[in-house]
Amino acid sequence: MYHLDVYGTLVAATLVLLLGRKLVKSVSFLEKYTIPEPVAGGLLVAFSLLVIKQVFDWSLSFDLSLQEPMMLAFFATIGLNANLASLKAGGKALMIFIFVVVGLLLVQNTVGIALATFLGLDPLMGLLAGSITLSGGHGTGAAWGKIFTDEYGFKSATEVAMACATFGLVLGGLIGGPVARFLIRNIPTPGTADEDKDVPSAFEKPQSNRMINSMVLIETIALIAICLLAGSYIAGLLAGTAFALPKFVCVLFVGVILSNGLSVLGFYRVFDRAVSVMGNVSLSLFLAMALMSLKLWELASLAIPMLVILGVQACVMAGYAIFVTFRVMGKNYDAAILAAGHCGFGLGATPTAIANMQAVTDKFGPSHLAFLVVPMVGAFFIDIVNALVIKFYLWLPIFPTIAG
Repeated sequence: MYHLDVYGTLVAATLVLLLGRKLVKSVSFLEKYTIPEPVAGGLLVAFSLLVIKQVFDWSLSFDLSLQEPMMLAFFATIGLNANLASLKAGGKALMIFIFVVVGLLLVQNTVGIALATFLGLDPLMGLLAGSITLSGGHGTGAAWGKIFTDEYGFKSATEVAMACATFGLVLGGLIGGPVARFLIRNIPTPGTADEDKDVPSAFEKPQSNRMINSMVLIETIALIAICLLAGSYIAGLLAGTAFALPKFVCVLFVGVILSNGLSVLGFYRVFDRAVSVMGNVSLSLFLAMALMSLKLWELASLAIPMLVILGVQACVMAGYAIFVTFRVMGKNYDAAILAAGHCGFGLGATPTAIANMQAVTDKFGPSHLAFLVVPMVGAFFIDIVNALVIKFYLWLPIFPTIAG
């Protein structure tokens, strides 16, 4: 076995990202279904290491001491970018859609646990193939994967989480468009008039009136560091109590309070674009480290059952979007576009949701409500409510911790 220290691991992670970018640009399938660059590059490296181990019995290990700080920094940026005042813009539709999303989280976890139990697997497998990775994505999946390994003894949790999140990402991009086209077959559409294209949505025209410079980055790093410090402290205080929460959830909450508190007091306005840049860098490095260090050979015994669960989850997502999301959100064109977006981040990630909606609106006309609501719910609210839902399921007696 050859071991890379922290600097070698950082170099490897950046090379994985560059490789992923090249792959996504070169392979039309990866670009079409918006597969993230760290996922493309990381999985290729992981598969390559699998082949090397099987053929030459040689393995490579990494120093992953930077992985957790990168993960926590990413969730800190989600909290810092959460503008609670935007709730007013979304209004009633935003609140209703949040309840619809919560309903799917409950369905996904119930279906996942039931199928895992039926197949004779650890119920934790059902949660990993449920809302943790499907609605939560790679970042949330890796975060809970570490917790499941450390506290529940699920040794291959991270590998399972990455596999489920990747599979869901592809399915989310595959079913969103067909679901929307099925729903709008008998619904009036706005059409693609030129004047409609000139009306920007909140997602399509973000604030960009401030330049990113060195001082702005220093301010942003300071805010992220405060979130990590305070969130870690709060998580430590709650540990062992009935209110215990994962560290990344506490960090996210601190970011929300810090960002909106400073805004209300008038002391400082968080620079959204700088925070987003830092968040994307942190997430990319975190995912690259998580994926390139996967021990895929540990997944062999779980491959077929995992695919069965995920296949059923994809059918459940399509049915939920058609019979719940679409109907609850008004059974109109906006509701159909929201259903397509829900398929995107209900199985994959917010970028997949946006891609789904754009594919439909480019042909049938704009939906400004969908492009306002989906990014807010998919990029922020989903992480908070998902963490609470997962915590609720873990309180069930079927999930004893190692200590328990």
